[in-house]
Amino acid sequence: CGSGLHAWEGQTEDCEEITVVERSFLLRRVKRQKYRCGQGCAPVTAPAPPRLIPGGRYSVDFAVHVALMKYGFHLPLARQERLYGREGLVVEAQTLWDQLEALARHLQKSYEALLAEVFTSPLIHADETHWYLLDKGPGTKWYAWTVASPDTVFHRIYPSRSGATARTVLGDYEGVVLVDGYAAYQTATKSGADGPSPATLVFCWAHVRRKFFEAQKFAPACEEVLELIGELYALEADLPGWYALEGEECQAVLAHRLAIRQQKSVPLTQRIRHWAHAQRALPGSAFRKAIEYMLNLWTGLTLFLTQPQVPLDNHHVERQLRDMVIGRKNHYGSKSKRGTEVAALFDSLIETARLRGEDPGHYLRRAALAAIENPGTVTLPKAQG
Repeated sequence: CGSGLHAWEGQTEDCEEITVVERSFLLRRVKRQKYRCGQGCAPVTAPAPPRLIPGGRYSVDFAVHVALMKYGFHLPLARQERLYGREGLVVEAQTLWDQLEALARHLQKSYEALLAEVFTSPLIHADETHWYLLDKGPGTKWYAWTVASPDTVFHRIYPSRSGATARTVLGDYEGVVLVDGYAAYQTATKSGADGPSPATLVFCWAHVRRKFFEAQKFAPACEEVLELIGELYALEADLPGWYALEGEECQAVLAHRLAIRQQKSVPLTQRIRHWAHAQRALPGSAFRKAIEYMLNLWTGLTLFLTQPQVPLDNHHVERQLRDMVIGRKNHYGSKSKRGTEVAALFDSLIETARLRGEDPGHYLRRAALAAIENPGTVTLPKAQG
């Protein structure tokens, strides 16, 4: 109409958009009040806030952030150095490592307590993957060994993948250990110089399935056994979980799991074994190896039929090793033996916090502050709900 416009008070049309607020680093100055006595006694200064390193310039929160970036999100220290420089903080990778190493020393007792937590479970999972120690030349292949209960993870990195190392990893654990077919675990449970581990081994159906799947392109007969294994998994998908339950409720669930397996899974495993004995395969072929792998492990593969707490596969611990594998690809390994210890510590604590539903950053800060105030304090992630 040609007349002027004026603001319509209280009336807007709104929309939303996601944007970025750049991170900033602050130099915080802490002033501690001094007190003096009118009678001439010595002056008194208010206590200092907790310090990661006595006299150090970096806070606990900063060290926790660096630990999360490296071990939670797999960002090597050299990349963190460049990233922080872009954001206004000039700091060397060696200084970042110093903060990690100091934080790890405060968290050592909490890390060690995780192993006892894992071994309180009647069922644990075990697995291993390679890890490089980069102290000389192209590096030496070490191995990250992992034991895990449904809500706790414990990693250690050793220079060997032997049966003796597996014996050390399993220790005096007397429960059920779910593993793949790697012979070191079987060696660890046999009589030897150190005596056998008292653990009972259960084997993984996913590894059996994987071998038949790989052999299928050479042996179409594998399709039948793959379908039977698929039926086993379909039955398991409908069974309720037991670990978070207690008392009579837990016993009722375990009884239900056992009844279903006895009624439906037993006939399926019998059909699988009958199928395997009926096959003819060339020696050395992938098909023959898959059949022999399954039959050689048969006792441990079928233990789930009488022990209702046992799952079909070892996927739980493989998921807990995934972060270590991603970290290995990003920063290649550790530059020293101490580096392997620090990596195992942070991966264990961060993954346990995630399993229990607590934010890893909040947990690391809480545990570190408790240990700085009272050295040797053990603080474990809280189980949510």
